[in-house]
Amino acid sequence: MTIRGVFFDFGGVIVRTEYQAPRQHLAERLSLEYEVLEKIVFNSPSSLKASHGEISADEHWAEVVKRLRRPRSEIQSIRDEFFAGDIVDRELIEYIRTLRPKYKIGLISNAWNDLRESIFKQMFDDVFDNMVISAEVGVMKPEARIYQIALQQAGVSPHEAVFVDDFIENIEGCEAVGMQGILFNEPLIALADLRKLLD
Repeated sequence: MTIRGVFFDFGGVIVRTEYQAPRQHLAERLSLEYEVLEKIVFNSPSSLKASHGEISADEHWAEVVKRLRRPRSEIQSIRDEFFAGDIVDRELIEYIRTLRPKYKIGLISNAWNDLRESIFKQMFDDVFDNMVISAEVGVMKPEARIYQIALQQAGVSPHEAVFVDDFIENIEGCEAVGMQGILFNEPLIALADLRKLLD
């Protein structure tokens, strides 16, 4: 069956932590291991609530600094330092733009309620026909419902769609609903696989 919809993850695909130094310096300043800091930000109870839209990103960061035993006045500086090494892959964005209007282009992301605004601020919202963000729909990958919402919004069937993500469990989740999945571990290899599939 011909592919009509191409969906991308956000963190780890379109935006990646290319430079670990800022986050490492932050961890050292807070007397924490790098992995512990990442767990507090990405895998804590408040992060899970924010990803389901039960609390806002701001409320999550308030919980983060509370766990770090830092004053609320440091929320923005800690937040900025944590993400300072993250880079938007502009080459990938330009490639995605070339896929339109031949394909429906979608985003499927486990993210907090500030992601859509961030994408608008960075001025690449135009590459997506639809954006499905877990905080907005109340369901996270790899649950089937989030893929089904994305497919419904794009107006494509599962067997007409491919999804690019950097976590194997999310690839398995999309394949469970009938989509094709491409694991984004090595960018060049993943994009070569995508081109081959679309050709």
